[in-house]
Parts: sequence; structure tokens; C-alpha cells
Amino acid sequence: MVTMTDCPLCRPERETVLWSDTRCRVILVDDPDYAGFCRIIWQQHVKEMTDLLEADRARFMAVVFAVEQVLRESMHPDKINLASLGNQAPHLHWHVIPRFADDAHFPDPIWATRKRDPRMIRTDRIQLAERLKRRLDELLPMKTRR
Repeated sequence: MVTMTDCPLCRPERETVLWSDTRCRVILVDDPDYAGFCRIIWQQHVKEMTDLLEADRARFMAVVFAVEQVLRESMHPDKINLASLGNQAPHLHWHVIPRFADDAHFPDPIWATRKRDPRMIRTDRIQLAERLKRRLDELLPMKTRR
């Protein structure tokens, strides 16, 4: 069982933070197969959505949906996957993953067995992060940087 002291989401290391406020943060996951893979993480160690107050749930999902919108605008994926699992890290977070028909696992989840070598995407991670940051700043008011 993961505790707050050993939770990797409570003790982040080398995150690329795209946006944050006092309640949650959006990071760009460093996954070479999935440019644009974002994770939205609740700042406090909470396990389930229903552990949050209703207003916090609404705010958290508004951030998830804003990330989805920004990824769709920026990357034009064939599909967006939204996932909230937390089995390995029982800390409330959502995965927002842009998917393409020729990615390594499509149409299966990214955690399934690889079906093919992914298309060679030459995405400049720094430029993508800056583009996503700018757009999230526009969509999500009342932010505070960490």
C-alpha cells in the first residue's frame, strides 16, 4: 500500500508542469511513444473522486476537459483517451492521452501489448509544452504557479 511519504505523485521529481493552481497541476508526461500525454494530479493525497467536495470535483474535471480541448486543438489526434486508474499510485489523477491510428498500441490502451512500431513523430517537446501552457493559461483562470 502506498502512503503519502512514498507516493510518487506527492513527491514529484523532474515534472514538466504546464499549469497549476492550489488544487491540481497539469504535467506533460515524458513518454517517447506518446507526445502530448498529460496527467492532471490533485495536489493533496486523495484516492477517489468522491473523496473531494462537489465543487472540487467540478473544478478538477473542468481542468481535465480543458486539457483534452487543448490537445485536440494542438495535435488533432484521431481520439483522446481519458483514464483514472490509480491502482499503482493510489493518488487521484487523470491521464489525458492523444491517440493516433498508427500509434504503437491503437486501438488498444497504451498499457496493452505493443502492436507496431509507432510512427516517427518529430514533436519538439519544448515547443509543444510552451504551446500547451499558453492555451491552458487562456482557458483556466485563477492559476498560481508552483
